[in-house]
Amino acid sequence: MIDHNALVASRREGTFKGIGGLDLYYQSWCPEGKVRGVLAVIHGLGGHSGRYINIVQHLIPLKYAVYALDLRGHGRSPGQRGYINAWNEFREDLRAFLQLIQIQQLECPIFLLGHSLGAIIILDYILRYPKDASTLQGAIALAPTLGKVGVSSLRVLIGKMLSRVWPRFSLNTGIDISAASRDQQILAAYAQDTLRHTRATARLATEFFATVDWINAHAADWQLPLLILHGGADRVALPAGSDIFYQRLTCSDKLRIEYPEAYHEIQSDLNYQEVLADLEHWLEQHLSNRRSHLEK
Repeated sequence: MIDHNALVASRREGTFKGIGGLDLYYQSWCPEGKVRGVLAVIHGLGGHSGRYINIVQHLIPLKYAVYALDLRGHGRSPGQRGYINAWNEFREDLRAFLQLIQIQQLECPIFLLGHSLGAIIILDYILRYPKDASTLQGAIALAPTLGKVGVSSLRVLIGKMLSRVWPRFSLNTGIDISAASRDQQILAAYAQDTLRHTRATARLATEFFATVDWINAHAADWQLPLLILHGGADRVALPAGSDIFYQRLTCSDKLRIEYPEAYHEIQSDLNYQEVLADLEHWLEQHLSNRRSHLEK
């Protein structure tokens, strides 16, 4: 039985300096007593750090701390909604966030989880900074947008054309909210969520597609333990993309699980308990591997 009051009591919020001195918002949830591991969560386009409470509620009783930030241009963080100057802003913001966690949770094993756009951010970071990434215990990609995405080709074309001349040009992504989850209560909550937005700028579009291409081209360089969880009925991030990436990985410690009927917000869909059980099992396995390694 989860004590929701304990979850509230364990929650903290604050800001940290992202690249360019931007004050980025984050929140954390910590269990009582010794923390066994930390999960750092990076949300998707238009989302924010408050969208992963199911994960928090599942992991706090298991003595994991959960940290989540609001990306620039999202949630409670400043910046034009859905805008970046260049992809390295996301990359360097993530680097600063992980440094903050390492200071607050000294010598605690850290796992990095990204959802949708957030999965692209963590995959890029780990591939670009293998030395920094080697301090992590593993990575989890939820519904990564590695292949075709549920945005019209016309919107994509407009974004690419305008990126150089009008990079801040903003469009509604046009993604149908009903593609998020099969749970009608979740959809109703999303519709009322004032921190959520549906904007993407021309510059973000071109930076995103260039980064996805780079990640796919460098899949064979991947070294870190990786778990990919994807809904088979995901219309936002088509599952074939993560399957192709998975097949290109040459590392031995990799696992991909596809849930046949699940939608894009896999942590909040009807089968979320199955998803969280698989996440828990993988985390526990890799904590055990770490203990075995340290004891040798």
